[in-house]
Amino acid sequence: MAHPKLRVLEESGFVVLRPVETPIPEPEYLDLEYMEWRSGGDTNFAPIASARGDLECAGFWDHGKPDKDGIWTENANRCPSIVAWVDDVGANFGRVRTIKLEPQDYEAALRNMHQDDNNRLNPDGEGWVVRAWLELTDNPDSYMVLRDNKDDPSTESRVPLARGSQFVVDTERLWHVVCHDGAEPRYALIASFESGPALDRWIERQLAEVNA
Repeated sequence: MAHPKLRVLEESGFVVLRPVETPIPEPEYLDLEYMEWRSGGDTNFAPIASARGDLECAGFWDHGKPDKDGIWTENANRCPSIVAWVDDVGANFGRVRTIKLEPQDYEAALRNMHQDDNNRLNPDGEGWVVRAWLELTDNPDSYMVLRDNKDDPSTESRVPLARGSQFVVDTERLWHVVCHDGAEPRYALIASFESGPALDRWIERQLAEVNA
């Protein structure tokens, strides 16, 4: 049985939503407990929700569960605005993390391009797990690189990373990485969500506000 997927992602594998107008306060991501964990470059992650509520970056499958039914970690107590953002989506969430990415140019970024393994252990018939981003720092000259084919630049799309930018990506389908040309680290929130009516309604609401 196939996993139900979001219709809005059928064509391109990603969707850009309206930006968040009120920035997440800096202490809510700068004062979290970060861990060394490489993914897509020179990165550190602060786990806000994990498989068991521990401060760890391991895959949920290491604990015998799909990337859903996340449990808040102690970091969640330090970032109420981020927790509220996740709750507002209303969908079943898995890992929720902030990422600290050191600068890397386009060529370096391409060497770190990857796909995610979001749906390992996801039972047949349950919603396909995708990922949502919320940009925490203002890096309008940086961008997310998305490709259907890792080695084919003609399949590439780019999403600018200004503060407040929101977008949803099927990261198990698309190759992705961030080109960050800034002088300071870039911070963003990344959350896994299960596809279904709740996530679909949230996306529709964001798109309606973009087109209003």
